[in-house]
Amino acid sequence: LGRHIVGADIRTAIRHPAATEWLSRIGDKAPLETLNLVDFPRPGQRWTMRVATLSGSERIIFLSDRSAIDAADRMRSDFVANASHELRTPLAAILGYVETLQDMNGEADAPMRHRFLSIIEREAMRMQQLVIDLLSISRVEADRFRRPTRPVDLATIVQNTIAQLRDSEATRPTDIVVTFDRAAQPILGDEAQLGQLAHNIISNAMKYGRTGTPVTVGLAREGHRVRLSVSDEGEGIAADHIPRLTERFYRVDEARSRSVGGTGLGLAIVKHISERHQGQLDIESELGKGTRVSVTFPLAETGAT
Repeated sequence: LGRHIVGADIRTAIRHPAATEWLSRIGDKAPLETLNLVDFPRPGQRWTMRVATLSGSERIIFLSDRSAIDAADRMRSDFVANASHELRTPLAAILGYVETLQDMNGEADAPMRHRFLSIIEREAMRMQQLVIDLLSISRVEADRFRRPTRPVDLATIVQNTIAQLRDSEATRPTDIVVTFDRAAQPILGDEAQLGQLAHNIISNAMKYGRTGTPVTVGLAREGHRVRLSVSDEGEGIAADHIPRLTERFYRVDEARSRSVGGTGLGLAIVKHISERHQGQLDIESELGKGTRVSVTFPLAETGAT
């Protein structure tokens, strides 16, 4: 509350209308309940206030900051609401097309039936990817306080990820350009999580960059750290969106994100994996030119010497 309250009357030190009224009843025999101080001491915060009797006529006031707990509760509620919404949208499409096919009773011609089944398959795969990402972010959050202790080679992990993307049905596999050599880049890490981090960053660049332009993957040492960077030549992202890109389910362009199969969780997963590995995530973008996403990790001691 600040040093200025020392020696002040408690009713003026705690400047909140509900607290002033509550403190005026301290002398009453009626028990005083715990009081919620909303927007105290600043807007958007919440504290609780309660009293305990000491010897004689003295009392002690307890103030507890509940702002972080409230924020966590809101995040959980928002997460459940957003996840439910994201699952409900493709599910509604699947049920709608299945119902339409059932009502046709064999009247649909082959091309129409094939088109409807393709939409059902696409929406089902979208639901499947969303469930996979939800499970991934749950596992990463559960591990976030356990620092990895096993040495792994980041260069090998990135190379294996690129090979998987080139062999998969991902769009634009031939646009991936590798600008680093095969020199080992040892860090302490979880191989599966780092592979997912690299996959999410590279596949994002492939989805949102312009077809036929390079998706450039770099890996370079910077002192006692190593930087993984992925650049695309897409439409770019406005500066006001960048701070929110790692929020769950946040999308710059919802329609485009859904059309390319985005779940809105890819960069949130990248952020959590980065934090677990003591990494620093940076996103730079320029409208009309493209986006660069990079993560720097501390090198293992054997690699830094």
